[in-house]
Amino acid sequence: MIIRHAQQEEMNKIIALYDQAKSYFRKMNIFQWQDGYPNEKTLLDDIIKEGSYVLVHNDEIIGSMYFAIEDDESYHEITNGRWLTDNPYSVIHRIVIDENFKGHSLASKMLDYCIEQSLNKNIHSIRIDTHKDNLSMQKFLIKNRFTLCGDITLKNGDPRIGFEKIIGRVKSL
Repeated sequence: MIIRHAQQEEMNKIIALYDQAKSYFRKMNIFQWQDGYPNEKTLLDDIIKEGSYVLVHNDEIIGSMYFAIEDDESYHEITNGRWLTDNPYSVIHRIVIDENFKGHSLASKMLDYCIEQSLNKNIHSIRIDTHKDNLSMQKFLIKNRFTLCGDITLKNGDPRIGFEKIIGRVKSL
C-alpha cells in the first residue's frame, strides 16, 4: 500500500469514495456531508493545492484525505475548551476509506503518514474536526490519542468538534 498525491484523472474514484461516506452518514442519521459538500470543485481544489492524498492498494484507490501543514481559519476560535498548543500544526480533513476495506486499520495508516510528514517538517501537532454525531470518527480519534479540545465553527457556519494530537515535544499552552 502506498499513500501519494491524488491526480485529477482520479477524480471519479475519489468522488465515489465520498459518495459512499455520504450514503453511510445518511443511513446513520448523521448530518455531515449531506449538503453537497465535499463536491467536485472542493476535491479538485484539494488536488490543485497538492493537499489531496490517496491510499492505493493493488493499483486501486481505497482511501482519500486532505492533509496540509497550514493554518485553518476555522480553528482560530474555539469554545468550550482550548487547543493543546499554540504552535504551527498540520490539518487532516475529509478522510475516507472504501467501505469494502474498512476494519483493517487503513485510516490509522493514513494518520501515520500524516504524522511522519509533519515531523519531517518539524511540525509537532495535528488538528482535525468532526461532526458531533460522527461517533465512529470520534472513537477513531480517541483511540489514536487525539484530545477533544472544544467546539469550532466551519466557514460555512456548521458546528464541529475539534481534536488535536501532539506528535512530538512541544511547549503546551
